[in-house]
Amino acid sequence: MSSTTELPSAPAPNFGFSVTHQKVELDIDLLARRLKGKTEITISPHSKELRSVRLNCRQCDVKRITVNGRACPNVVYEEPYSKATLPWEAGVHQHHMLRKKIEPQLKSPPEEELIINLPKSIKIDDLSPFSVEATALAGARLSVGLKDENLGEFQSARTAIEPDRRCTPVTVVIEFAIPHIRDGMNFVGWQEEDLRYPHAYSKSFSVPGGACCIFPCVDDLSARCTWEISIKCPKTIGDAFSGPQPSSVNGLGGLPNGVHKDTPNPPMDPFCSNMNAEDLALELAVICTGDLTDEVDDHVVRGKKTSTFFCGTPLSAQQIGFSIGPFEHVDLAEFREGVEDDKLGQNAVPLHGFCLPGRVEEVRNTCLLMAKAIDFFTLEYGSYPFSNYKLCFVDDVFPETIHTGFLTICSNNLLFSADVIEPLERVSRQMVHALASQWMGVSVIPKERTDTWVVVGITYFMTDAFLRKLFGRNDYGFRQKQAADRVVELDVGRPSIHDTGAFIGLDPFEAKFLELKAPLVLSILDRRFTKTGSASGLSRIISRVFLNAKVGDLGNGAISTAYFIKTCEKLGHAKLDSFFAQWVHGAGCPRFEIGQRFNKKKNVVEISIVQRQAEPPERDLEKDTFMRDVKEEMNNVYAGAVQPVFTGPMTICIHEADGSPYEHLIEIKEAVTRVEILYNTKYKRLKRSKRQKERIATAGGAEYNADGNDDVLLYCLGDVLQSEEEMQQWRLAEWPKDTEDEMNQEAYEWIRVDSNFEWICKLSMNMPGYMYLSQLQQDKDVVAQLESVQYMAAQNEHALIATILMRTLMDTRYFHGIRTTAAAALAKHAKEGDMDWLGLFQLEKAFQHFFCYNDSPIPRPNDFSDRAAYFVKCAIPRAIAKVRDHRGRSPIRARMFLLDKLKFNDNSDNQFSDGHYLATLMEALSEAMASIPSPSQDMDADFSFDENDGDDIRFHNSCLEELDRYRRTDEWLPSYHNILSRTALDCTRILSTAGVIDTNPSHLIQYTRDGTADDLRLCAFSNLFDMGVSKNDAVLRWFLYAMGTDPSSYFRSYAFRLLGRILASIAIGQEPNSSRMVQQQNDGLIIEQEASTEMRKADLERRTTVIGALTALKAEVQDKETLKKGLWTAITSPTLSFPEIKELLDLCQQLYDPESSMVVKLRYPQYWQCKKVGKGKLHFSHTDRVRTTPMPKRLRPSLPAPPAPTLQTRLPSPSMPKIKSEGSGGSEAMPPPPQGRKPLFKPPRRPSDGEQGSVKPSPMTETRPATPTTDGEKPKLKIKLKIGPPKSALAGGK
Repeated sequence: MSSTTELPSAPAPNFGFSVTHQKVELDIDLLARRLKGKTEITISPHSKELRSVRLNCRQCDVKRITVNGRACPNVVYEEPYSKATLPWEAGVHQHHMLRKKIEPQLKSPPEEELIINLPKSIKIDDLSPFSVEATALAGARLSVGLKDENLGEFQSARTAIEPDRRCTPVTVVIEFAIPHIRDGMNFVGWQEEDLRYPHAYSKSFSVPGGACCIFPCVDDLSARCTWEISIKCPKTIGDAFSGPQPSSVNGLGGLPNGVHKDTPNPPMDPFCSNMNAEDLALELAVICTGDLTDEVDDHVVRGKKTSTFFCGTPLSAQQIGFSIGPFEHVDLAEFREGVEDDKLGQNAVPLHGFCLPGRVEEVRNTCLLMAKAIDFFTLEYGSYPFSNYKLCFVDDVFPETIHTGFLTICSNNLLFSADVIEPLERVSRQMVHALASQWMGVSVIPKERTDTWVVVGITYFMTDAFLRKLFGRNDYGFRQKQAADRVVELDVGRPSIHDTGAFIGLDPFEAKFLELKAPLVLSILDRRFTKTGSASGLSRIISRVFLNAKVGDLGNGAISTAYFIKTCEKLGHAKLDSFFAQWVHGAGCPRFEIGQRFNKKKNVVEISIVQRQAEPPERDLEKDTFMRDVKEEMNNVYAGAVQPVFTGPMTICIHEADGSPYEHLIEIKEAVTRVEILYNTKYKRLKRSKRQKERIATAGGAEYNADGNDDVLLYCLGDVLQSEEEMQQWRLAEWPKDTEDEMNQEAYEWIRVDSNFEWICKLSMNMPGYMYLSQLQQDKDVVAQLESVQYMAAQNEHALIATILMRTLMDTRYFHGIRTTAAAALAKHAKEGDMDWLGLFQLEKAFQHFFCYNDSPIPRPNDFSDRAAYFVKCAIPRAIAKVRDHRGRSPIRARMFLLDKLKFNDNSDNQFSDGHYLATLMEALSEAMASIPSPSQDMDADFSFDENDGDDIRFHNSCLEELDRYRRTDEWLPSYHNILSRTALDCTRILSTAGVIDTNPSHLIQYTRDGTADDLRLCAFSNLFDMGVSKNDAVLRWFLYAMGTDPSSYFRSYAFRLLGRILASIAIGQEPNSSRMVQQQNDGLIIEQEASTEMRKADLERRTTVIGALTALKAEVQDKETLKKGLWTAITSPTLSFPEIKELLDLCQQLYDPESSMVVKLRYPQYWQCKKVGKGKLHFSHTDRVRTTPMPKRLRPSLPAPPAPTLQTRLPSPSMPKIKSEGSGGSEAMPPPPQGRKPLFKPPRRPSDGEQGSVKPSPMTETRPATPTTDGEKPKLKIKLKIGPPKSALAGGK
């Protein structure tokens, strides 16, 4: 495997022309999910030799095309979605045949579907620079800022139009219709079973191939132009359901939009009976990219209106979005403070919110900070690139935010009311990021896919900068440290962030990793700029990028890595080649092992820094990441080049005995760095005993006299519970005498490496524990405090460590993240034996102190007005749930604690919802219960329960009843996003897989029905498959059907991930078994069967390598017909889009061998039966009996020679036919058969299905061969039958 990343080939598109302006007219029939439209594309040819225009166009029925007003008959177009199926009964083994048919649409970028060959009468000439067209073209190109390869990257828009933009423009007009919108738009609430407010919106166009599903265009991010968009739709919901009616104005009539005369819309849809008159009268609003310039009623069709929008800022087709629905308007600018309004003046950006009826207050609460955010960005980074900003909240959208020009389409899942406090930080970050994307991501785009890291990094850097101002430095530092630790953990064997942009659409993890590391890289760059004297840091550079894009110095508004580096070096006055080579083009993160000691003789602190790079570990595959590993293996995503040594400045801060921090800047240049830092302070280190005496004296009202002592006494954090009585009550420990002696001998309090957080790294330091304690208590930086708590959490259980963590938890001056981390670490010190459940006792007492009545375990009524206290209240039960005894079981007191808090919860006087808190308690209780077997089973196998302690069947049932009570409560009083029902399903899965309860899968299947909330459905499916129900063919068939046919893209996207987890559990051998209970891990007999060497090797490869896991998975699913049929049904479903089809085809490629075969079905022949009807009629028909074997050959009976012809002439018989034989040698009349011989009957032909006929019997004559041919030619036989005698014969008979 190569050590470098292999980038997929994606040549830059060369269209031969540029689009300067596009006008789109859409007439949308919301109820029928169809539209008809017209688009006018003005292109500027790059040369006079342009003879064809290639455009992206999907699912459209092209009606008419004109070029410069002239009809264009020479057009090549085949609707791509019509090829997304095989015309015979195929299966998963023919996946390669289907892929070959739609391969042009699966490429990235996809091939153009519509090819317009320009008529010969269209001539492209050079454009005079003084003509009107040239002036208009220059104005259109001014804001785009095109780039010429020969003149370099940095040039103005004026010079960009000089070399190759002098040709006369060409106008292409396309009239089209979409009979059924399959992709590009989402329709919600238009089906009879969907009771939500009807609305529709454009889907995410983050990848090429989305925008062209609505109108023909150049579906490329770099193809940017100005836009004029007109959307015609019904005026009200009632008009949409009743269908358009012809207007009586001037006697004009009209037809329903996009409907032929033979298929008119019904007068009123039956669904309207479920809606009241008030709902039907709700007016439909159109929210679209651009400024609303006109909105008029349709004069032809009554009940329709047309809204027109104009966008003068060049955007690509992928950045155009719109939504239609009964939206209510919220003026978000009213939350702007007066001071900021005066400061901005005319630069204050109008801010609008749109939501479905009844959700105005949620929009106000969710978007409360948006006015403040847009003002912050405007002052910090430059003016807003558009004239206004709109937020529209809709259902079923995926991803949760769609970034388009002027407009962000958001999911209703982001909305939360004022009484829900849990999602505040998460949702606020998403909303602010959506706003920042208007500057970087919409207005400024990446030049190449590998430049995506610049856009992602700057966007999230701007977001974090505002959130730091909003939530404070502690919250910002805490989250930065957590993100850095996560990057160090993930960035092993990964490509660089520069190369990751090429695979941004491969798997959701790629985008998440980029969103995690890219802003961190810019953060450490900002700190290095700030340290060197640049006061504004990276903010100045970002604002310069936006300014250059606005004035046209940034070609086409596309930023590249080279441009960003050059701008940073120019404004930062420093060479940054090594920095970007290590953190952007390089992969991995350094790990430092630091040693320190004080040299008394030299009076210096000797520090050694050893740098190591992490090697990719041999890890077991996990079902949550298995599909990502498979995709990366398929697409050759390999580890990037790891830097042998990361270099750069590092700050070391020594807190000496006087309490003053002394910073020292060193330069890391080699793998091993040794430095000597001069010591400055003459004081001794702080004495713990002196400090404690002062606390005791202060508590007793006396004054401690420290005269004569040279100790420097400091007040610090964590100095709670200091009295002797409190220490006894809380079972706290003090430092032993020998440790205090060591502390007194130390020359400094603590040393902190990388104190300015300029590295994304992992630090290991041989510093004593009491120095980490000093850092925890005296360092004001939340990152230093978190490092200390992490060090304490990694130590073995000890009473002194528990004391430090307990005091950290009890001190309310700490940031709530530090306190919750300390609470989680305390669970490790809840051990029996010498520890005597110390950690559990302290956690219980802390909860009782903060949230219960005095000397009572009964909790007080909830009060979530203090957010920090709320997080601590949730953290303590989570920590108690992890307490285990020596057998790995949760003690009865821990489970009783959790049950009591759940049972006696009181939220009657609380202004906030307790849904998330209850969900935390439910999950904690189920996790604790899962550690023990069911009481009935354990009683039979091991008499370990003590009925006096209450750990019996009654307690067990009481816990289950309490969990089920909240599930039933949520059915009547739904919680936020049904969190209680989802948590109850999770609890059922936890207890069932642990063997604690027996669960009927039908209890969970009822939550998977259509009409249930998507989050609840997905939760039910996920828990069912985690319980091993994927082996049930009926459940698997239902899931695959729902995945392929559900109209919600949100549901389908998460269903795809769930399918990957199902297959991953089979591949790595972790598929749960729902038919047996989990065997007891202790006190049970375990029989192990010796496996062969080959079996052990195959099992090891299955668990550790992707190839081995895929081989095992392929063998497992070969005979699963339900999976085969379900996958193929989903692939050929008319609901899925091309990206979804590609994902399933890639999956089939890994699971099934291709077979180039076609199944042909032939029906067995059926026997005939004949019935005599009467009056000379016979009735022939098929029987149910079929013939499965061929009939034996029947010998033809030999016939005697016909008699010689006589000279007597007579009239032919009335029932005799005339037969003429024509051969190559001529023709002769054939005589009739001899008299008295019964004619032979030829069997009638087999009629088609359902065909029955009655024929009149008529005598047939036996024919003899025609005259033999001499040239080898086949004889021609012509037979004419005349039934009945001639008239003359009949007349003569009379």
